[in-house]
Amino acid sequence: MKNNYFEKIMNYMRNVYHIERGISKLTDGRVNPTYETATVITIVLLGFLLRIKSFNELNYLIKSNEFIKLFPRGTKLPQIDTIRDTLKVIGTEELKQIIEYIVKKAIENKVFKNGTIDGYNVAAMDGTKFFGSNKKSCFECLINDNHSFHSGVVLSTIGDGPKLVIGFEMYKPALDPASKNEGEQNAAKRLLSSAFKGGGMSTIKVII
Repeated sequence: MKNNYFEKIMNYMRNVYHIERGISKLTDGRVNPTYETATVITIVLLGFLLRIKSFNELNYLIKSNEFIKLFPRGTKLPQIDTIRDTLKVIGTEELKQIIEYIVKKAIENKVFKNGTIDGYNVAAMDGTKFFGSNKKSCFECLINDNHSFHSGVVLSTIGDGPKLVIGFEMYKPALDPASKNEGEQNAAKRLLSSAFKGGGMSTIKVII
């Protein structure tokens, strides 16, 4: 990767936000996994940083050894099937703890001291589909016309400065064939309750 750009980003995240320490605590439901959860999630994080549009594109970068220098020597990187299997059973509460720590650290570092819009710290909340499949599913998948998918509500700052994710909440699937998948409003209420329970984000105005 040119100019060691991503090495610098990773070092910044490690040294300032201790992202590596948080990722090392992640667990998932795989039994005797060949690849550590932290390695898998770091690959996914790199994909987000690069704005990778598909798992196929991410798989190509893995096979091309684009990420190999970002890991300790001798680290064997997972292929895309392993990444999919891990994401299906990852513990989301641990991910939320990482986000909470990053938000608190950003506040301590006065990242938003001048606000994001007209002196206010403003965040927007919206529902989004994370991923789906016509072939694979899990017990937490939402189902629509034989299409299995995961959706959730995400709360993120908008305006000037970095776009910081404050929290997320997954939609809950239907309990039985006669009921419906959970809607955006219920997930949004849970997200607001959890994101502001500590009071640390009380200065942020939310647009729904």
